[in-house]
Amino acid sequence: MTSSKHDGKGSTLLEICVDNSDGLQTAISSGADRIELCSSLASGGLTPSIGFMALAAETSPLPIHALIRPRSGDFCFNAQDITIMAQDIAAARSAGLAGVVIGASKEDGRLDLGTLETLIKAAGPLDITLHRAFDMVPDFTEALDQAVSLGIKHILTSGGAASAPEAIDQLQELIRQGGDTITIMPGGGINADTVQPFIKMGAREIHASCASLQGLKGKAADLGFSQPSERQTDPDKITALKTALLAL
Repeated sequence: MTSSKHDGKGSTLLEICVDNSDGLQTAISSGADRIELCSSLASGGLTPSIGFMALAAETSPLPIHALIRPRSGDFCFNAQDITIMAQDIAAARSAGLAGVVIGASKEDGRLDLGTLETLIKAAGPLDITLHRAFDMVPDFTEALDQAVSLGIKHILTSGGAASAPEAIDQLQELIRQGGDTITIMPGGGINADTVQPFIKMGAREIHASCASLQGLKGKAADLGFSQPSERQTDPDKITALKTALLAL
């Protein structure tokens, strides 16, 4: 794989993950370049509903990639989980989305290549991102080569740490190894204050939630239908991050 260099001021793509229609519109209007469409970001992100996929396809001028993750927890999926994911990918294709975000692990953390091949086949022409199941692997070089062999175009990763800023050296090495063959997309804990090292190391894409917690009151909260505080996509955080990207 060849080495990669950042190719100019303002050229880094900003992907924002959202889990509701308000967040989607906020991301679009505040400077996102691509959307990762999810549900339940408080659980690390799950598959969005068919209705949400359809709404996003109809209203977004930006490329939409749907997260395909049927449940919270680990990424070791059984036959029923795989069937669900394949059907959800079919829904994403039917809705007209640009891509899907997938991942699957074996018990030892290595990539489950059989499951990934099944999901990639279901995706057909859709753009493929490997999600943070990659962070579970025992050998990043092996997993990176496997992702390339599968034809995956992007890897979303925190470098195996709880947040990307904790794994600067590892992410820099992954970007070097990926070169122009596959895009390493740092994500997790990235904001306007922490993004600069990733741009300097040559990251072509950045992933962020740009969310804030907002306290909720009222009968819905009192009856347990919502948490006392919920994540909401913050337009100011997106604008600040986009401004930081354009300034570097």
